[in-house]
Parts: sequence; structure tokens; C-alpha cells
Amino acid sequence: MSETVVNKVPYSQKIAFGIGMLANQMFPAILSIFMVVLVQDLGFPGWMWALVYFFPRIFDAITDPIMGYISDNTKSKWGRRRQYVLIGGLIMGISYIFMWQLFKENSLQFNFWYFFLWSIIFYLGLTIFSVPYVAMGYEMSDDFHERTNIMAVAQWIGQWAWVIAPWFWVIMYDPDWFPSADVAARTLAIWVAIPCAICAIVPALFIKSESTLHKDYETLNVTTIGSSLNNIFKSFREAFKIKEFRKLCGATFFVYNAFNTVASLTFFVIVYKLFNGDPDASGIWVSLFGCIGALGTTFIVIPVVTWMSKVLGKKKAFLLSQGISVIGYIMLYFLFIPGRPWMYIIALPLFSFGIGSLFTIMMSMTADVIDIDELNSGKRREGIFGAIYWWMVKVGFAIAGALSGVIIAIVGFNPDLVTTDQQSAVDGLHAFFCFFPMVGTLIAMFIMKDYDVDEQKATKIKEELIKRRGELQKN
Repeated sequence: MSETVVNKVPYSQKIAFGIGMLANQMFPAILSIFMVVLVQDLGFPGWMWALVYFFPRIFDAITDPIMGYISDNTKSKWGRRRQYVLIGGLIMGISYIFMWQLFKENSLQFNFWYFFLWSIIFYLGLTIFSVPYVAMGYEMSDDFHERTNIMAVAQWIGQWAWVIAPWFWVIMYDPDWFPSADVAARTLAIWVAIPCAICAIVPALFIKSESTLHKDYETLNVTTIGSSLNNIFKSFREAFKIKEFRKLCGATFFVYNAFNTVASLTFFVIVYKLFNGDPDASGIWVSLFGCIGALGTTFIVIPVVTWMSKVLGKKKAFLLSQGISVIGYIMLYFLFIPGRPWMYIIALPLFSFGIGSLFTIMMSMTADVIDIDELNSGKRREGIFGAIYWWMVKVGFAIAGALSGVIIAIVGFNPDLVTTDQQSAVDGLHAFFCFFPMVGTLIAMFIMKDYDVDEQKATKIKEELIKRRGELQKN
């Protein structure tokens, strides 16, 4: 019992970490909404939209593991993470403002290259911030259940991004607020970036960390860049040799990216299935879908999943929460009823259990797996494991974007037609919307069925690590 007390993280530290999560989720949540302006209002053709969508994300996926390695091996009186979180948060805030200062009066080519270059800077800032930030959470505690509590608080705060973001649809296209969406994007970028940048640097200012000046880490300098890259690839291989980590990455990939594949279809499914293709008639129902789902996650899913994790264990909590989401997906199929849009609200709390519980449990499980890696390698590599885990998410997110277009092509959906002219296409889109993420969820549950890091095994690993650290200190 004494060990649990010692490793209890002050609530103020959990909140400081969670405020960083609000920034970590608000930027991508808002970005996906703002991106519509590029096509709808600034006339970007499909190939330009594809480049500004995919290339920065691929750049982000490449730089993540490099940043993880740098963060893991930084010797500093401020520790391994805080300075990067601070710098990255500032770069994100500044670049996001500049990125959206786009004017219709400028040429299409100018707007494209202007946005493209600033988006590269933004994603570089996101990498510098997010990789060390996530690693901070992994190393805040070595207690099995306290790790879940830390991630639950962070996800609870971060979920407010998804409550707030959908309402930007309403604000951006309301003439009472702004004369046009491009004007809205220029102004709202400032409103979003400044508070989000402040939230991003909160963990750097308030989360405690010890000096690493005298730690035995890999040397980081220009002359050793070749060996450093080799060490990065070596760390990747060693991480994926751990069966449990492969399962966490695979399950996350299928749940998160199957969900995101159809998330971009939400507008079309609601407008065309429920309102016969009339966006004006749909009112706030598109925004409500995301908002109510996020509120359900905040006030129902995260508290319930945290409780289930303590009572049943993390694996059973994951399997049960994903099973509940499968029921929600099935209910959504039957509750999308034309003329009665309020019916879908009944399914949202169950539907939200899938994506809403994912990172609370998986990030806690990843922290447990990092202990296994230390037992095998003698190194603490939270940055590398965080980078690999989120690399899977980001690459999958890019794939999900492409699959959305494939689904639209398969069903033959045309947004220029009303529902009555393409009823079968709308029905097909609705079916994909409900059952595609359900299939991804079932695959993830199959992957995780024999995951074997429970509390007993984690405690045994922790005791062995404590014993080893004590022996190293004596020597």
C-alpha cells in the first residue's frame, strides 16, 4: 500500500497535463473544419487539397520518431521534455495564425504555396510539442491504476475540444458573424491559436521533472547524426519485438482509423439521409452529432471506463467498452430516420464508448509496456514508444482520408443531387457509416483478446525494475 501512496500524482499535476491535451486535440479538431474553406471558398482543386492534406501529415509521421529519440536522450537541467513542449506550443500557435491569413484576392498558386509552407511549419511545431508531451504522461507514474487516472483526467479535459469544435461550422457560415468563410478563418485562427498555445505550454511550466544533466543517455550532436538515425531504427525494431505493444498499435489503428474513415461522411449522411439533401433544413443537427457524442464521452464514457479498468482490469475494460460501441453502431443504423433526427441521439452514448474510451485505456497500457521495454533494454524510452504509437495513428489517419473518397466512389454518391435522385447511394453511404467502424472495432477486439499484461504481471515487472535500479545505485 505504501508504494501506491508514494506514486500518487497530485491532482494539480494531472490537470496541468490535461490542459496540454486540450491543445493537443483542439488544433486537429479545428483544422479539419477550417480545411473545408480551402475548397469551398478559395477554390482549391482536388489535387491541391490532397497535397496540403497528405504531405504535411507524412512529414509529421517521419519527424515523430526522430523527435522521440531526441526527447528520450536530452540532457538538461529542465529534464527531457519541458523545453520542447514550450517551444513546440509557441511554434504551433504562431504558425496556425499565419497559415490561415488567406485572401481570395491573391492568386490560387500563391494561396496554395503560402498555406503549404506554413502548414509544414505548423506540423513541425506539433511534432516538437506532442511527442515529448505524450511521453510526459507516460512517465508521471509507475503505478498500474494511477496511469489510467492520469490519462482519464487528460482525456476528460481534451474531449472539450470535440464539444467546442463542431460549433465552428455554425459560426463560420453564419453571415451574422462573418461576411464569408475565408474572413471567418482568418479571424477565428487568432481566437483559436492564442488560447491553444497557452494551454500547450502549461505542462512545460507546471509539470515537475528532474534534471537529466548527468544521465547516461546517447550523445546528441551533428557529428553523431548517422549513429543516431541507426539507433532510432534500432529502437523501432526493439519496440515492435514486444508482442503486447504490437497489439496496442494494431488495435488502435483499426478502431481509430475505421472511425475516422466515416467521420468525414457525417455531414453527408445527416443532410442526405435525414433532410433530403437540404443543408439549410439540417440546422444544427450536424454540429449536435459531434457535440453530443463528445459530451457523452466526457461525462459518461471516461468515468465509466476508468471505473471498469479498476474493477475488471484494463483489457476487459477495453473489450467491454468496444463491445458496447458495436451495439451503438447497430443502433445508429436503425435510428437514422428521415424527419425524426432526434432519434439518433439515443445511440450516441453507446456509440461513443468505442473512440471515447480508446486513448484513456491504450495510453495507460502503453505506459505498462514501456516498463517491459526497460526490463529488456535497461532504457526508459517513453518518447520513442509515444512516437511509434502516434505514428500508427497519423499514418492511419491519412489512409482514412483516402478511404472516405473510395467509399463515396463505391456507392456512387453525388453531393449535387438530392436524396430522391440517388436513394441507393445515400443508403449505401449510411450503411458504410455504421458498419465500417463496427468491423474495425471487431478486428481490434480480436487482436486484444489474448493481451496478457494485467495488474499482477505489471506489479511483478515493477518490483523487478525497482530491485534493478537499487542495485545500479549501489554500484
